[in-house]
Amino acid sequence: MSDDNDILGTDGRSRLTADITFLMLKGGGYALVFCLALWLLFAVLVGISKVLPEDSKFNPDPNLQGSLALPTAPLLIT
Repeated sequence: MSDDNDILGTDGRSRLTADITFLMLKGGGYALVFCLALWLLFAVLVGISKVLPEDSKFNPDPNLQGSLALPTAPLLIT
């Protein structure tokens, strides 16, 4: 039975080198797709921010929960 995974028709050490090179290029391709997806997401967010009116960028935050402070408990000295 023949080996169906040998697309280059090599054997021995050159096959190992070819397989390793292919896997490294495949991993590099996955990294490229991941980086391009992040760049695309960033570009979309920048595009959305360009569409917003200029005044909305300088208004205070409508969510006031960030400015609330926890009440401090009085110290009990006995």
